[in-house]
Amino acid sequence: MTLLNSAAILITLAALFAYLNHRLLRLPTTIGIMLISLCLSLALLALGKLELVDISHFVDWFHAIDFHTTLMHGMLSFLLFAGALHININDLERQKWVVGFLATLGVLISTSIIGGISWMVLMALKLDVPFIYCLLFGALISPTDPIAVLGILKQSSAPKSLETKIAGESLFNDGVGVVVFLVLLGIATGGQELDPVVIGTLFAQETLGGALFGLIIGMFTYSLLKGVDNYQVEVLLTLALVMGGYALATYLHLSGVITMVVAGLCIGNQGRLLAMSDKSREHLDTFWELIDEILNAVLFVLLGLEVLVLSFEYEYILAALAIIPLVLMARFASVGIPVVLMRNSRSFSPNVVQIMTWAGLRGGISVALALSLPLGEPREVILAITYAVVLFSIIVQGLSVGSLVNSNR
Repeated sequence: MTLLNSAAILITLAALFAYLNHRLLRLPTTIGIMLISLCLSLALLALGKLELVDISHFVDWFHAIDFHTTLMHGMLSFLLFAGALHININDLERQKWVVGFLATLGVLISTSIIGGISWMVLMALKLDVPFIYCLLFGALISPTDPIAVLGILKQSSAPKSLETKIAGESLFNDGVGVVVFLVLLGIATGGQELDPVVIGTLFAQETLGGALFGLIIGMFTYSLLKGVDNYQVEVLLTLALVMGGYALATYLHLSGVITMVVAGLCIGNQGRLLAMSDKSREHLDTFWELIDEILNAVLFVLLGLEVLVLSFEYEYILAALAIIPLVLMARFASVGIPVVLMRNSRSFSPNVVQIMTWAGLRGGISVALALSLPLGEPREVILAITYAVVLFSIIVQGLSVGSLVNSNR
């Protein structure tokens, strides 16, 4: 099936599911779309088991899409840029130490805790998953997903300082988590030396290099925007920034994730305020809001359909049920430790640790990273557990986090 046909099917499904959710379920759009997509997938699997429908064509089609490539090298750059576009850099600057600690120390703490405890759980269930793969699972599941988090925050009335912490952390810890995952994957596959200096250099290159590159291309695009007052050209320039910037960052072995976040912050603050007319700003905001909504809808359709190609053995389900609360405990520790360390130097909203723990949603990026693992039993185990954690996160946490935030105002 051609790329155009696959895109046509996904867009059609996303539109149909969004319509059904709006008319029947009335859930937040992304969650409703994913639930309908998941129900369709489970119905197809049941019909396939009963031999009433041959689902092999559906499975082959979905395999051909390649979820990892579609998200990590296609949709992600657009979604991150659109998310960063409306983050106020002055609010972010006031929370920079909190966001910085959570996005670095928090990710490392969570990766270590989840890696160690999941290894013990899988050993107890007699699932042969090497320790380094458990650390990989910790790295891919620790960062909160900015795509899921920002979508839910739009529906809540969180205090501005708390909203900035949650949104800022999700945008930056995602880049850090991807870099940690890639370093561990290099060690697991034998392509990376277990040398602290080499690992530290690679980490700095990806994260700091990505941030600097994002600043450079963001400010360069800002200078171009200042020289033109034509919204078609200005929107096209931001589109080139996203597509060309992400591709070039990846080619230069820099973090494309962090590059897009920093570039989005530059255009969203400097560009929108100082280089655009009101008409251009309105068209730019509308364009990127539509891109964000459309790609989010397609992403959550893909998440719901992913169940078609997963292996769910009895032991995998037991492991997932045991590890879901452990992931939440690790999240609580990874937020709580930095907050305790900074408690004397800054003030925090009431119940900030509990709220940020529950608001730490996982999403498509975790599934995409799990799909990039080498083929074998460890990959199948980790992929099944990752998917279960993501489902719980989006459905259970996503549907209740707004109420939790509002009850603590």
